[in-house]
Amino acid sequence: MIKNYRVEKDSTWKGRIDSETDFDSFRWHQWIEVIDLNDENLKPFDGNLAFGILGFECDQGIGLNKGRVGAAMGPSSIRSALANLPCQFSQEIKLFDCGNVFPEGLTLDEAQKCLADAVDRVLNLNMFPIVIGGGHETAFGHFQGLFKHYKDSGSIGIINFDAHFDTRPYEENGGSSGTMFRQIRDLELEEGHEYNYKVIGIQKHSNTKSLFNFAHENNIKYILAKDIVSGDITSYFEEIGEFIRDVDYIYITVDIDVFSTAYAPGVSAPTPLGLDPEKALMFIKYILSHEKVISFDIVEVSPRFDEDNTTSTLAAILIFTFVTKLDAMKTRKRIFKKKSL
Repeated sequence: MIKNYRVEKDSTWKGRIDSETDFDSFRWHQWIEVIDLNDENLKPFDGNLAFGILGFECDQGIGLNKGRVGAAMGPSSIRSALANLPCQFSQEIKLFDCGNVFPEGLTLDEAQKCLADAVDRVLNLNMFPIVIGGGHETAFGHFQGLFKHYKDSGSIGIINFDAHFDTRPYEENGGSSGTMFRQIRDLELEEGHEYNYKVIGIQKHSNTKSLFNFAHENNIKYILAKDIVSGDITSYFEEIGEFIRDVDYIYITVDIDVFSTAYAPGVSAPTPLGLDPEKALMFIKYILSHEKVISFDIVEVSPRFDEDNTTSTLAAILIFTFVTKLDAMKTRKRIFKKKSL
């Protein structure tokens, strides 16, 4: 039984209806099915590819990191943006809304453990998890669920699109939205696993010299935002491909603050000199082409700071790209066969 969990309301998924019978005219709200992860009668999906959308309504980590809270409303806002998107995928694809984990009455660590249980449940139902935050503390709970599920069958490489390393010390004050990837490192090393972490979009002005030192000491690979903005991103494909080849699985996490505020104003930590979404999508499509991605999250969308739902819409488009690209590849069954369920 997943604690601090609630089923999403059917009424969330609403929008325009062009046809009630022609799938080619459908939008996401007409195709998605709301399910309860605590329903013991649920059977694992046995079709080609299913996506399980799971919300983490938590921004405690942002508050603990002295940031601007508001991302707890991200899952609701992103769902609203997704609802009216067209079904640009085959009817073999299934979409499930797997509800939300919420932190009320829990410490951040406890809430992250609840999220880990929910992610593991989604994986055991043979679904591809799409986790929507919430603050970037989402990543530690998300990874714990992935690690529980996959640790005996291979290594997990993390590719983080982010302006920040998020590897601050946590021993004295506990975890936050700025510590997750150090916590993941410690978890993996404690379990005898290698730590494989790459960050795309790092901003020099957003990270201390100490964090850059930590990156060098722990073999953390990174690409600076300024080099992406001014250069040919395909020149980085070889190093990204090498990173992917060295691991068995890839987990992609996107902190929406990696993008310029022109595209993503609704965030905790705005980035005026951030990335262009089109370039990020090129990276993402290249990563997906290696057929190793097992999960994805998008975090730090803060509706209270958004303008005309621009940031939520961008998050929805990124999710849309994941779904349509993986549908075109039709690889999910092969990936799941690596893990005995």
